[in-house]
Amino acid sequence: MDFEGGRTPKKEMEGEGGVTGSKMKGAGNQSSKDMIFRADRIDLKSLDAQLEKHLSRVWSRNTNESKRPKEEWEIELAKLNLRYIVAHGAYGTVYRGTYDTQDVAVKVLDWGDDGVATAAETSALRASFRQEVAVWHKLDHPNVTKFVGASMGTSNLKIPSKNSTDNQETLPSRACCVIVEFLTGGTLKQYLIKNRRKKLAYKIVVQLALDLSRGLSYLHSKKIVHRDVKSENMLLDGNRNLKIADFGVARVEAMNPSDMTGETGTLGYMAPEVLDGKPYNRTCDVYSFGICLWEMYCCDMPYPDLSFADVSSAVVRQNLRPEIPRCCPSALVNIMRKCWDGNPSKRPEMEEVVRMLEALDTSKGGGMIPEDQSSGCFCFAPARGP
Repeated sequence: MDFEGGRTPKKEMEGEGGVTGSKMKGAGNQSSKDMIFRADRIDLKSLDAQLEKHLSRVWSRNTNESKRPKEEWEIELAKLNLRYIVAHGAYGTVYRGTYDTQDVAVKVLDWGDDGVATAAETSALRASFRQEVAVWHKLDHPNVTKFVGASMGTSNLKIPSKNSTDNQETLPSRACCVIVEFLTGGTLKQYLIKNRRKKLAYKIVVQLALDLSRGLSYLHSKKIVHRDVKSENMLLDGNRNLKIADFGVARVEAMNPSDMTGETGTLGYMAPEVLDGKPYNRTCDVYSFGICLWEMYCCDMPYPDLSFADVSSAVVRQNLRPEIPRCCPSALVNIMRKCWDGNPSKRPEMEEVVRMLEALDTSKGGGMIPEDQSSGCFCFAPARGP
């Protein structure tokens, strides 16, 4: 039985519609969608070569960024020397190094190699990163980590190997890096953990809180919402001065598609409206500041024994907040409660928080008293469920 056009299936497969070598024979006026090809006659080597050429064109378009005019915040990678790893995060690795003789911390962000982000998402992250950096490099405040520079590529960056027996590794050219001043005091979280037993003097609590509130007030005045205020993102210098870090990158990092679960390590600081998926503004930072203030006073973590689901539900629907010790001065309690109010519109602006903290009297003490001292109050209750 003949088919349309008088050709049999065999002829259709082996004749005009077949593939020989790397060239397809013509099929007259037959449209390509009607043609049938034999898989065993396709030249895979030729297709691989064509695919490689296509990918090379795509990558060359992406790497053409290096040919654009240099931004004022872009660093010269040749002057950057990475010494060792300081920390690993969900979005990159932090190194200590030097840039043109200055001690710096370098955060390398390797978007696109996580197997999750698509090319379009990676491109959007890079575009947002560039916009954030353009804002960050203009900021100048004693309580904001000093920005040194950034790079949209790392093709010439030598990375210290994780294996000391190896030489140096390199990252994909599309990775980005941010360079900021290196602060010797570590993170606020590390400092609080170190003082978990003996606690902090009241005047130190207020001094740290003032540093943080002044830094956030400055950022808000520049229309920047940090969105990830937590003790891990605050750094201390050698004189215990607190400086905010990661405010710009944190906003970009939140867009990373791999950050779709609640296991981000910042849950306890998130405002109810953020947890509930509602629109939010700079007042979400005020809420997070209130949690940090409690954390500074108690040298403890909020909700350490509750799961993500428990905290999310209880904070949003049951108004769960960290339990304030009875020995906490009422003026400080008042600031905490105002900052973590469930209604965003009732929270004070950060500049108002600065004024309230400046008005506190620290001359008579009022800090936490360790549990093992008989004169102290019972500051920590057993783990509580929502």
